[in-house]
This record gives sequence, structure tokens and C-alpha cells, in this order.
Amino acid sequence: MYKLVIKGGTPLNGTVKIAGSKNAALPILFASILADGPLTLTNTPHLSDVSTTLRLLMDMGGEFILESDNSLHINASKLTKLMGEYDLVKTMRASILALGPMLAKYKEAKISLPGGCAIGTRPVNLHLKALESLGAKITVEGGYIYATTDQLIGADIHFEQVSVTATENILMAATLAQGTTTVHNAAQEPEIVDLVNCLISMGAKISGAGTSVITIQGVSNLSGTSHSVCPDRIEAGTYLIAGAITGGKITLKNARHQSMQAIISKLQEAGATIDYDDQSITLDMKGKRPKAVNVKTSAYPNFPTDMQAQFCALNSIADGQSAITETIFENRFMHIPELSRMGAKLTLEGNTVICKGVKSLTGANLMATDLRASASLVLAGLAATGITTIERVYHLDRGYETIEEKLKLLGAQIERIQD
Repeated sequence: MYKLVIKGGTPLNGTVKIAGSKNAALPILFASILADGPLTLTNTPHLSDVSTTLRLLMDMGGEFILESDNSLHINASKLTKLMGEYDLVKTMRASILALGPMLAKYKEAKISLPGGCAIGTRPVNLHLKALESLGAKITVEGGYIYATTDQLIGADIHFEQVSVTATENILMAATLAQGTTTVHNAAQEPEIVDLVNCLISMGAKISGAGTSVITIQGVSNLSGTSHSVCPDRIEAGTYLIAGAITGGKITLKNARHQSMQAIISKLQEAGATIDYDDQSITLDMKGKRPKAVNVKTSAYPNFPTDMQAQFCALNSIADGQSAITETIFENRFMHIPELSRMGAKLTLEGNTVICKGVKSLTGANLMATDLRASASLVLAGLAATGITTIERVYHLDRGYETIEEKLKLLGAQIERIQD
């Protein structure tokens, strides 16, 4: 078991390259099931969730080759096992994304109910109801989803709530369905646009990605292709906060400001000077203490739930009082007790945390509980006086590529050590 040890109080300065998006790479990997040939991906992040996805695809009969230039060739065109085992699925909720592609291409699938971070209930009923609308017969028994179909048929699908993974699952399934499928109240995230761009390159006929209505005209087959995964806007936002919370100046390479305007505007409100072009973003805090900012999470293009914990850390040492309201997940404040142990003045009131900023935090021994909560503890440790030790950092490795090495490039005093 590894842990991170951080000596805080050093302003971060320098340049760091942002990796490919986890939330784009995972559905694209599962989309390889739909292809009749290999898929070549570049800018794929080195993350434990990516490794888990590749192991799952290999277990089902897929193959992959990782080249020296980090390009990934994956061939999942001829699966021999139409089942996602519990042992591979239990750590990662995105594994549900195998269901739609397998059902569309092979007319059957058996997938364990997924696991992942313990940040609240993530019901799969939206996925299953939509697949049933396309003609799937589904039962859930013994912790597994069993799905069969004679042929998926296009339909009008109206999601009762916005769901990124349900949108991705259904649009992948619909690519090989007969006729036209229209998805209403679809998620609009950039990662969905990236998936759609890859599917179109494979031969899919899809329009409306990035809007609330996506239309898919089914085709008979899809081919292999090459695709570069879009940059990770959540990793980028986390590093921008690392610069802001330490009063430093950092530049991000391979970052797209277009997908980060909700995050950037809140950091500007906190007092940061931010400049950007098509491929980079620079934040300069000029040694100033950040100002408290109010945040309310919501579906894209509004403020992302995956940045809520990081802003909790920033507001902990900000000048003033703020309120952070979480509307997506009901249990996404598990970082609050840990930040409080560092001296943060945080009060939880329902789905809102009230932050009374203190001038400084004090290092402490902390326990990571989920992916983004882990990131918030790292950020707090970077700003705190003294030593902060964070246990269970395997959560971080699900979504941040070599985070301690990148932070070292910015001047952080941080080490990963083994118990």
C-alpha cells in the first residue's frame, strides 16, 4: 500500500503537460467492441482505470499492443466471452459501458453490476430502460445484468435525468441498431463529443453531440480507426487549483480552455489571472490569498461535480465565507472531515458545505476516500504548513497520471512511499 507524504508551503511554478481524458478514454476503449478491426489511440492516459478496462477486454478475448510512443492498438473485434466478470468490474463503474456495444454487436451480454467510488448511488436503471426501448430483454440476477436481443431497433429515448454514462452507452448501442435513435435530455460533456468523433471516424452516423438531443442513424458495421483522446479538463482544473492554492504561477500544456470556462471563471473570481490560447492555459496568483467563491455543481456546461472537492480545499484557505452546493451526488463530501482535521472550518448543511476560510492549514495524517476527494487532500497538503501524509492513494491513480511526478516538476515537495 502506497501513501503520499507532502511538505507544504511552497508556491508552485512551472509548466506541466495534461494527459488524455480518463472520462473520454474509457468509453472509447469500450467502443472498440463495435469495430470490425483494430482501434489505434494516442494521448491515452496511464491510469489504473484504463488498465482495468484493458484487462476486462482481454478477458473477453480482446488484444492490445502499447507502442514505445505510447500509442495503443486495441483489437476487440472478435470477442470470445460475452461476460464482464465481477472481479474486474467491481472497482470501476465505467465497466457498464461494455453492455451497449456487446448487445449491439453480439446480441447478448452479461455484465456484473459495476463498482467504483463510494460517492453516492449511481443507478443503472437509466441504461437498462433505454436499452429495453431499443428492444433488449434484460434481467438482473445474482449481481449480474443479463441482456439479449434479436435485433436492436431505433427508438425515441427520453432520459428522465441527465446521465453521462447512460448517454454514452445508448449512443454506442444505437450505432448498430436498425433505423434511427433520438436521445433526448442527453448529456453534453466534451467527453461525449470526443466519443462521438471517434465513432464517426469508425463509420457511425451521429449528429447533435454536445447538445441535449443526439440522433443516431444505425449502420450495419463499423471499422477500425485512429483517434487522439481529448485532454483531461478535470486534471487540468486540479493543477490550476494547485497553482492558486499555493499562490504560484503555472502553465498547462495540452489543455483546452473551451471546455473549462465554468472552472476558469470561478478561479478568476477567486483572484487568479488566467491567460490561454488553443493549447495552453496559464494561471498566475501573484502570491495572493484566494478570495472565497460560491460553487454549485450541475451538468455541463455548468460547474462540474468532479471539481467540487478541489474547490472545497481552495475555499478552506480563502479570504471570506463561501457555500459549495452539490446537486449531482448525495455523498460527495467525504473529504470534509479530513480537511477539518487540518484546521479547515467547514460545516455541512444538507447538500451544501459552508466554508469559513482560514489563513493557513496544518499538515495531518489523512485518509483518501475517493478519486476527487483524494485530489482535494493533496491540494490542501500543498498549501498547509508542516507534513501531510495521505493514505490509500490508489484512488488517485484511477484518475491522475503520475501526480506526484508532475507536482515535483512544479516545485512541490512530495514523495510516494510504500508502507
